Amino acid sequence: MRCENIKTVLTIAGSDSSGGAGIQADLKTMLANGVYGMSVITALTAQNTLGVTAIYEISPEFLKQQLDAVFMDIFPDAVKIGMTANEKLIEVIADRLAFYNAKKIVVDPVMIATSGARLISEKAVTVLTKKLLPLAVAATPNIPEAEVISGIIIKSKEDMIASARYISDTYGCAVLLKGGHNVNDADDLLFAEGEATWFSGVRIDNPNTHGTGCTLSSAIASNLAKGYDLKASVKRAKAYISGALAAMLDLGRGSGPLDHGFDGISRFAE
Repeated sequence: MRCENIKTVLTIAGSDSSGGAGIQADLKTMLANGVYGMSVITALTAQNTLGVTAIYEISPEFLKQQLDAVFMDIFPDAVKIGMTANEKLIEVIADRLAFYNAKKIVVDPVMIATSGARLISEKAVTVLTKKLLPLAVAATPNIPEAEVISGIIIKSKEDMIASARYISDTYGCAVLLKGGHNVNDADDLLFAEGEATWFSGVRIDNPNTHGTGCTLSSAIASNLAKGYDLKASVKRAKAYISGALAAMLDLGRGSGPLDHGFDGISRFAE
């Protein structure tokens, strides 16, 4: 029986060969959050839990072909944008999203991997902020990324608010500034329409955090696609990622992936 009511979400991001981050994490998250996931690949990466060893960027023309193929057939109810690699790819993404009048766009401004590897050029940061953030419902930077975008060094809750306010006011999108990185533990700040809202969290003692940013932004996009407002989408996404961390999956010799399927196992898994 064909399901006519399922919502659809497109991830535009890089591929993680170890399956813990990027489009692999996005698609797992979308399935777990009850939406149909689609993917447009910006780059192939050779990586595992120990780090990124190589990046192969998709050509701008092939990226455009992927985007057109999706939008012309299964129009997404929401879009999540992750790793974009270079300015030419960002320009193609911005052009096609504007052309198709895409809605409910969540931008995860991926710049640096958990391992510390640089994933985006400096010039691409400028293009990303000027062309993608104004299209977004929300951006989801972590503290180092927010420092790069805003130019504000973040050492306190007040600094988080100042940075998020600057990004929101400058680029016209809501900002979910993720805590951690020794500031405010696991509490996240949502700054939207001039209002700051804190989402408290309990830090889970799990060293395996590979792909947490990808997972969170994909869960937010999934909930937006289903019709939840931004605050509810963030709350539900944080609850999901907490469960995925608390499941304590332990794979690989470095920072391992989350358990995206912690909340249910198909009978076909037996």
